[in-house]
Amino acid sequence: MKTILTGLRVNSELTLGNYLGALLPMVRLANENSEDSNVNIFVPDLHSIISSIDGSLKENIFRSIKYYLAAGLELNKNIHIYRQSYIPAHSELTWILNCTAATMGETSRMIQYKEKSAGEKSVNVGIFDYPVLMAADILLYDANYIPVGEDQFQHLELTRNLALRFNSRFGETFTVPEETKSQVEFMNVEQGIRIRDLMNPEKKMSKSTLAENSKIMLSDSPEKAAKKIMSATTDSFGSIDFDFTTRPGISNLLYIEALINNRPLEEVVNEWKGNEHYGDFKKKVASSVFELLETFQKNLESVDDSKIEELFEAGEKYANEIANKKLFEVQKKVGLR
Repeated sequence: MKTILTGLRVNSELTLGNYLGALLPMVRLANENSEDSNVNIFVPDLHSIISSIDGSLKENIFRSIKYYLAAGLELNKNIHIYRQSYIPAHSELTWILNCTAATMGETSRMIQYKEKSAGEKSVNVGIFDYPVLMAADILLYDANYIPVGEDQFQHLELTRNLALRFNSRFGETFTVPEETKSQVEFMNVEQGIRIRDLMNPEKKMSKSTLAENSKIMLSDSPEKAAKKIMSATTDSFGSIDFDFTTRPGISNLLYIEALINNRPLEEVVNEWKGNEHYGDFKKKVASSVFELLETFQKNLESVDDSKIEELFEAGEKYANEIANKKLFEVQKKVGLR
């Protein structure tokens, strides 16, 4: 059985971009593949404390799994849900990879590290080293496919490099995840999904952006979200077409419409291409966003904490068995056992 693995950081509320780019594709992949694949859905709570530690962490951990259920995850025996920090092997394997496979040079070249450290006088080591922890998250379970947004592709390549380097030095130990092209093909998207800022579509949609109308949060009322779509930046070309390079605003809305309705992008583009009525198209996208949030929020309210506790208990028993077996193999290879 192949293994599919994913996790979403739990620091704060998610945006529509997080939902469409990571959560919804993962739910669809899990539902389509969990009959003959292991699907590991974990809460990366250790990753989450890199940037924020406050009293809301536990609540956010439970909420993150509720998101999956609200998005339509169909549970079965092959779907395993667990918290990263409840599997100590993640932390130990990170240290071993730091000492045996990872280098300062390649981790310092990670784009996200460069962006988060730019202009800062002091940056915590977690921001620098978290790609190695991400590699441990993946390699412990011999994961083949890791559905992520395009901003994480570089970290997947690092994971592949670390696995290859360790295997070369100590003998075949880790399954090397599929390369980026195969990951994208498996996710059944034409490229890494990256929903853009509604006001400035040159940038991705981010929950940290101060401009409220630039992002749609999953907690926004359906009415509020629809209004944000109606005020989104498009262009002055006079007719609808898709080109993220020269026309990112209208292309972003076409992309959102396709993803929400699980339709091929080409089909949506052809339906609207050449149409001069931007307002009519915006109304259609606004309606799709409205219906999505209305259904999602209703589903979210129906999931209680006791259900999540049950899922964690079963998933963490499974994950510890798999992870500890792999860690013991690694420990023996490097001489610790």
